[in-house]
Amino acid sequence: GESGLLTPKQVGNFWDPASVFITIGCTLFIIVASFPPSALKDIPKHFKVLMNTKGNNPLAIIDELVDLAQVARKNGLLALEERGNQQEDPFFKQCIMLIVDNNDADQAREIMMNDIEQSSARHEAGAGMYDRGSSVAPAFGMVGTLVGLINMLKGMNMDSAEGAGNIGPAMGTALITTLYGCILAHMIFGPIANQLRQRDEEEMLCKLIIVEGIMSIQAGSNPKALREKLLTFVAQRQREGGGEQKGGKGEGAE
Repeated sequence: GESGLLTPKQVGNFWDPASVFITIGCTLFIIVASFPPSALKDIPKHFKVLMNTKGNNPLAIIDELVDLAQVARKNGLLALEERGNQQEDPFFKQCIMLIVDNNDADQAREIMMNDIEQSSARHEAGAGMYDRGSSVAPAFGMVGTLVGLINMLKGMNMDSAEGAGNIGPAMGTALITTLYGCILAHMIFGPIANQLRQRDEEEMLCKLIIVEGIMSIQAGSNPKALREKLLTFVAQRQREGGGEQKGGKGEGAE
């Protein structure tokens, strides 16, 4: 019947400016108050990461590392400097330059791993902002509901038919804030935090592959053996997909 349909008029029932102000406004205020300006400036970067559909492609990185290993075996580590300067990824470039400069192997690995840890910590802090929003949005939804109920009860006049008739609309308005809080938490902030963490895991996997590959190149590994070693970082189904998975997402070793 008609009661089961969400008509345009019924959609309008879910819009309430005061509820938007209380739920969204207060949630954003708490986020701004809880994090330093430097963290808030990174919010546009977070959405840029989320909009990047290409993702990370560990198989392409493995191909590049094997190619670098062949160059190193043929012409020596110093020949990698030119290839390093051509790299767009600053982390990949840094790792190549570390072995070109003949740094101690243990020291080079330590520098690379510190870079990975710091990058992961920054990404986790970014996801933490959306966790914070996800936790406070339902609370302010409840605050809005309490404010609405208090105003409703204060203005209630059961002696008149008009006063009793206002209970339904007033109650609906009071509950809208709880709805807004749930939508903010579970349909916006929560998924954003999860997506950022997933992208971080993909990036960390690719960086670990780079570290292992670069250190193996410095140790003089055979290119074919290097490929087999690095493929252990990639899920079996992705290896079988090979080049078909353009921009495939990295997954942990199985």
